[in-house]
Amino acid sequence: MYEDNKSSEMRKLFYLLAAVLMLIGCAKSNSDRMKNYLVESQKSKVESGLITRIAEIEVNDGYLEAYLAAAHNVGTKSVETEPGVICIFPMQVKEQPNMIRIVEIYRDDEAYQAHLQTPHFLEYKQGTLHMVKSLRLVDTNPLAPEAMPLIFKKL
Repeated sequence: MYEDNKSSEMRKLFYLLAAVLMLIGCAKSNSDRMKNYLVESQKSKVESGLITRIAEIEVNDGYLEAYLAAAHNVGTKSVETEPGVICIFPMQVKEQPNMIRIVEIYRDDEAYQAHLQTPHFLEYKQGTLHMVKSLRLVDTNPLAPEAMPLIFKKL
């Protein structure tokens, strides 16, 4: 009788362990499925028309400080006030201070076109024309668009 009771307890423990492992497996599977769904939905959301580019700007000598202030202002104001502007992030090349790079990310072409018509962008563009020696817009394709929502909370 003792052996049967021990065997019965072991069987119950085995079934309990099996049930727990199955639940963990289901939970992990569901969690992975949900995570994949969220990543894929964000990826398709990000890939559908997203505009990403880098503006390469060379500033004329004597205008650097004024240009940096204007770039900072338009970048900050655009991100703060335009829902379709995900990022306008101006940077200065350390070894070439007159070289500016601006990472620009817009939700879609409609957001980009709307940005071009805003008073703060028009003021920036008109106010810096004489400061800019050269401008090159480099359109890009994001390599990890699914990571963007983690970086940019507006997505």
